[in-house]
Parts: sequence; structure tokens; C-alpha cells
Amino acid sequence: MQKRYSFLFFSFSFQRFALSLPLSAFRSKKAFRLLPFAFCLIVASCSRNPDMQEPGDSKLQGEWRQDSVPAQKSLVTYSLYDIKFSCDSFLLKISTVSKVNYGADTCMSKGHWAEYVRGTYSQRQDTLHIKGQFCNADGSYKNEQGCFRFGDYEEYFKVHHTGDSLIRFVSTSNVIPINAHLIKRTSCIPKPL
Repeated sequence: MQKRYSFLFFSFSFQRFALSLPLSAFRSKKAFRLLPFAFCLIVASCSRNPDMQEPGDSKLQGEWRQDSVPAQKSLVTYSLYDIKFSCDSFLLKISTVSKVNYGADTCMSKGHWAEYVRGTYSQRQDTLHIKGQFCNADGSYKNEQGCFRFGDYEEYFKVHHTGDSLIRFVSTSNVIPINAHLIKRTSCIPKPL
């Protein structure tokens, strides 16, 4: 008599049923015919990362600065942004001004501090997706013992070009838009990664 192995499965209605397969099915050479097919599926699902930077959006290339926010004097805390786009990468400086003491003055510097983010961006129609990591001013990754935020940074913006040197970023998570003007136009020269 052949040995049979039972495997229990549960359907979405949580009714139990058993599937029995003879042991000889696992020993036969027919089962090994699936291995090349499985290997091909695994290899086909892999893709290499590009060796060069992507060109990014030519309208965004350069350095942009936000000088003020609407109703700036009446706000308790606000942030001003400096954004540098280079090919598919960005460097973001978030300069925050606060009239409230949030913590140790060694970090807050009398209500003025800056945070930096670097990473990559992608744009689909009028939506800009930036994704990166908080970093130090020199671009090195920030550790957990430092001041302020650390780790991942991800944001979505609606982009409105109001002129050749004016741009408006409307965040999906913040009500204050970023009205930035062009400081320096650059062109993308892709670098090897």
C-alpha cells in the first residue's frame, strides 16, 4: 500500500478540506520539470538598476528658494524651503522659525533651525513625489542621536508653474503652499551611480 500525505487548506469560508497526494508523485521525474519554469519566473521578475542617473524634469532643474509664507508674521511656527534639483535627485533645506520653545536651545538655536533631506524624485503629470532621507548639512546620513527628525522623508506635491522662474508646490499634507523662485538654472548631466 502506498503512503499518502495529507495537506490541510482553509478556504475563504474557513471550511476545511484535505488534498491527498501519493508519495510517488514527489519522487517522479515529472515533478522536476517545473524547476526550470520556476527558475525562469524568478529570473524574469528581476531587473537591474540603472547605471546612470535619470534625466529628471528639465523644468525643475536648478535651485529654488521660498522667501516668505502667507501670513508669516501671524504664524507661531513656519518653514521656508530651499530646493535643489539635479537630474533625478534633490537636496531640500527646511529652515524653520518658531516663537515657541520646543526643547533644548542647543538644537533650536533661539527659534531658528534647519533640517536637510536628500533623495530622488519622480513626477507624473502635475504630481511631484519626493522620497529621501534626513541628512546633515554636508549630505551625510543623520543618526538617531542628533537633533530633530531622522530617517525617511516622503512627500507629494501638486506642481504649478506660474512663470519661467516661479513655481508653486502645494503639499498634500500641509495647507501652506511653497511659492519658490528660481535662483540658478542648471542642466542635467547624468552621473554614474
